[in-house]
This record gives sequence, structure tokens and C-alpha cells, in this order.
Amino acid sequence: MLGIDLTGKRAFVAGVADDAGFGFAISKALFEAGASICVGTWPPAYGVFTKLLSSGRIAESLALGDGRALEFERVYALDGEYDELANVPTDVRENRRYKAHSDFTIQGVADQLVSDFGEQPVDIVVHSVANGPEVRSPLLETSRAGYLAALSASAYSFVSLIQRLGPILRPGGSFVCLSYLAAERFVAGYGGGMSSAKAALEADTRVLAFEAGRRFGARVNCISAGPWASRAASAIGSIETMVAHAQKHSPLPEPISAREVGQTAAFLTSPLASGITGSTIYVDKGFHSIAAVPDAD
Repeated sequence: MLGIDLTGKRAFVAGVADDAGFGFAISKALFEAGASICVGTWPPAYGVFTKLLSSGRIAESLALGDGRALEFERVYALDGEYDELANVPTDVRENRRYKAHSDFTIQGVADQLVSDFGEQPVDIVVHSVANGPEVRSPLLETSRAGYLAALSASAYSFVSLIQRLGPILRPGGSFVCLSYLAAERFVAGYGGGMSSAKAALEADTRVLAFEAGRRFGARVNCISAGPWASRAASAIGSIETMVAHAQKHSPLPEPISAREVGQTAAFLTSPLASGITGSTIYVDKGFHSIAAVPDAD
């Protein structure tokens, strides 16, 4: 039987801070397929997440169908807005939620992976990082600082991950990022420059597929997931409305599940997808294909 087998591979998933988001679901799917999992967690959420793990409060979420449970090899502190420690402002480095971590930058995590596991420690890198401080603001009311912050955290961080983890990727490795349909079409309530950040992320996927393919032999793909009411997405005030609208009008009139996104990531990072790179794959019950539908009850 043809199946996804990631035995012997190691994944680094950037942007896991709880058990409700796509990053966690992807980690679970990759682990279920045989990979070992390291994650990067935003420093202000690091203590809460590690306590959730050690206390057993998310044991049910960690459980797999075969009786095993998701385990993390390492949980690293990671702030995707910073490439190297020298770039971090003093007030951030001195913040109590950051001071406990010697190096929480993207380069710092790359160095820690090499220190912990050797010169080429990673096969799979997943970018599940996004932040738009003014996401509830219409674009016409978004400040320059808010707009650039959204692009920095949500799009450039993927470029930086590939810059710094590409050289330590094992042969045949792959990168995956997460986008949303607002990259292509107007979505009410998805403001603050986040639609621009997702558009940049998808454009960068195509460019990076060529550059990382030629330089590192790596594949680079993007998953455009349907709306999902994760804890992080609660920052979007209209997220429940977005989920309901997509469910009502999709060809498959049902909500997506985080597991479906996780399974897609497992496929894209597996040998079964060895010919796929530079692609954006939709996991949204077909909603991206709809322009107009018959009136629904």
C-alpha cells in the first residue's frame, strides 16, 4: 500500500505555541508519519506552552489514533522578526520574557539545531509564523509601521528561514509555508497589511523554489488553508464570520479541519511529492474556485 513514510527525517516547525493552530496539527501529522519534531515558539508564549506540555493539560491533543502520543525533541524559543541577535533592540533583549533565552533569533535556532543534532540536522522546515499588529484595521487606516510589521513577521521570516536553514538541510529536504485566500482576493476584516503579507509569501514561494532548488536542492511549497478559528486567529475580529461564510458557499459545504492541513503538509514534504515545488496548494473545501453560487437557505 502506498503511504507517507517520513521515518528517519527531522522536521522543524516554526510557530507552534498551543494545540489549536495549524503548526501543531502539522507537527502531529509529520510525527504520525515517522518524523521527529522540533518546534519554534514565540518567546512570550514559551513558558505557557512548555507548561501545557509538562502538566499533561493537552494530553488529549497529543494523542494519536494508534495509541502513541506526539513528542517534541526540542522546543526552541523563536521570534521570526529577528534574523540575528545583533539586530534585536535592547528593550526586547531585556524584556523578562526574552531574557531567559540566550538566542531566540532565526540564526540562533539554526545554530542550536546544529549544536544539538550535527551539521545537517533537518529534512523539513515548516513556516507557520504570522503576525499583523493592526490586522483589525482597514488598509486605509493602517500605519506604515503596522504594514511593514505584518510583512516582516509573516512573509520575510520565511525568506530568512530558508536563508539560514537551507545550508543545514539534508539532501532532498523541503520547506512549506501557510497562506490564505486573502493573498488573492479581498476578505473583509483581514486588514493591517496581512493580505499584502500573504500575497508576498505566495510570490516568494515561487522565487524561493527556484533559488533554493538550485542552491540547496530543496523544494518550496505553500498551503493556502481555509479560515480556521484558532486562538491566534482570534485577533481577527471577524474570524467566525469568515469560517461560516466559507462553509456555506464552498463546493464541499463543511468546515476544514486542522488535520486536513497537517496531512497535506505531510504529503508535500514526503517523497510522494518529489516533483512538486513552487506550488500553492489549496486546502479549503474548494472555496477558492467559487465566484458565485446559487442562493442558499
